[in-house]
Amino acid sequence: MTARGAESAGVGTVEGVETARQRFTGGMRVGAGLAVAAFVLAITFGATAKDQGWSALAAIGASVLIFSGSAQFTLLAALAGSGGAGPAVGAALLINGRFLPMGLAVGPSLSGGRFRRALQGQAVVDGSWVAAHLGGGRFDRWRMFGATIVQWPAWVAGTAIGVVGAPSADLVERLGLDVVFPAFFLVLLLDEMKPREARPARIALAALIGAVVAAALLWWVPAGIALLGATVGALAGLRTRTPAPNPPAEQPPAQQPTIAQPTIAQPTIAQPTIAQPPGAPAPGVQAPGEEARG
Repeated sequence: MTARGAESAGVGTVEGVETARQRFTGGMRVGAGLAVAAFVLAITFGATAKDQGWSALAAIGASVLIFSGSAQFTLLAALAGSGGAGPAVGAALLINGRFLPMGLAVGPSLSGGRFRRALQGQAVVDGSWVAAHLGGGRFDRWRMFGATIVQWPAWVAGTAIGVVGAPSADLVERLGLDVVFPAFFLVLLLDEMKPREARPARIALAALIGAVVAAALLWWVPAGIALLGATVGALAGLRTRTPAPNPPAEQPPAQQPTIAQPTIAQPTIAQPTIAQPPGAPAPGVQAPGEEARG
């Protein structure tokens, strides 16, 4: 069985030291913590939807099909502001527009044909997407599947509990559930404004402009239209381009290693020594009386 075939059959293949099953259970452990927060937030959504006149089927159906807290709360706020269905749906679509680049990023890490990849793409939610990111544009799809598969039931169950057992306004206030809705969006805003190495400052500026515009428009227009108008903050990101990275400095040419030339010792030739007879003068010394004879 090939590696791809084993993974498709659910047996699991080894990437590093973990099989697909191990990565899936690891994602479930990450998703369990996210599911607790999603459950509490979903109760607030269900109770708020019930208070605004939504039927149980509409509220639970929205959680089943949309499965996006930011989009669903945006829909609630826009409809509560009497802005009409059009602006409400438009604002929710803008909020969920982030899933388009997220899906494009994770696409190469998915497997199968178009239909299968589209089905796997339904697991792309914020927390799971971050948990599955391996760096370098790579994602662990099994970890993403595991993180999402525990969050979705928690979100739907929390919505159902909020709708069916909608607490009274006094209980909501005493438990602090009434601040979960605005606090949720405040956390999203603060997260976008946080400076990060991989996040240019213009993105924080865009988030700040959007918040100011939305708050100003709420004095004159419904919430849905105010949210749509807040998208002008995105112009700050379009007008400022990321500077091109500086080219790497040229390295000086490597010096060629100096090869020491071997020194060949010249042989020393010893001069023969001629023995002088006894009484003969040393070489270069004249014998006594030799000059006189000359």
